[in-house]
Amino acid sequence: AVLRTRVAGRLRAGRYGVSAIRMSQSNSEPSIQGEEAARQAIEVVLARPVRVIDVERPWVWLQLGWRDFVAARSISLTFGSIIAVASLILVSLLWQVDLLAYALPLAAGFMFLAPAVGICFYDISRRLERKEPIHIETVALAWKPHVSQIAFMGLVMVLFQLAWIRLATLIFALFFGSPTASWDRFLQALIFTTDGIPFLAVGTMLGGMLAVLSFAISVTAFPMLLERDVGAAAAIATSVHATMKNWRVLTGWAALIVLFTVAGLVTGCVGLAATMPLIGHASWHAYRD
Repeated sequence: AVLRTRVAGRLRAGRYGVSAIRMSQSNSEPSIQGEEAARQAIEVVLARPVRVIDVERPWVWLQLGWRDFVAARSISLTFGSIIAVASLILVSLLWQVDLLAYALPLAAGFMFLAPAVGICFYDISRRLERKEPIHIETVALAWKPHVSQIAFMGLVMVLFQLAWIRLATLIFALFFGSPTASWDRFLQALIFTTDGIPFLAVGTMLGGMLAVLSFAISVTAFPMLLERDVGAAAAIATSVHATMKNWRVLTGWAALIVLFTVAGLVTGCVGLAATMPLIGHASWHAYRD
């Protein structure tokens, strides 16, 4: 209500360059113009200014990310190794309880949690940029000054992950008649039945929709919350705004993130020790651009 009051006042004052709606206009036009004016004003209130960047910038981000990785390789590898070991433990547990089939949707949904996991790498790159000392304990607690907003964003990404796992389970049940399956049955149903290809097509389409949405709201949100004293709503709005203005660049960047993540996973999760720090450091420079 406060936001609406402020926006209405600023609209009347012309602060955002949006014309006030005249009461003498017809009944149809004012509502359309008023909705558009309110949308533009709310976008300005929440989203911070963003730049339009060159389509080749992702390669520069990777170069800068590699530079940061080499400059702080011991700490970066430490956090990367923690992620790799945690992934291996999770896969081992799924194997023990004969639920290894869930490893695939969990791996596919890894991108939902990766932006939150990358907080430590963002902080390392930020400290290198500012020429500040880097200690493992300060990096591990980088989230603490803005714990409430970062925790809220983390909860949002966890909800995306849970929604994807539930959705993948339901899709499997719709195609193959059971919500759970052993690894052998999963491979048999996927490869040797006529429903395998439609199952993959539907799962890829729905999972891709969730991935696009989660990427749009988080691509710059976590680094922004780490660096600035802003709320989660402003960080999300700015991230969506940046994605819309630079959708070509960020589409390519998302593809590179998927490529490096898959490379880390297919090595038995061991490669995540290197690919996660690289992508994390590069993501900080993407945010700075």
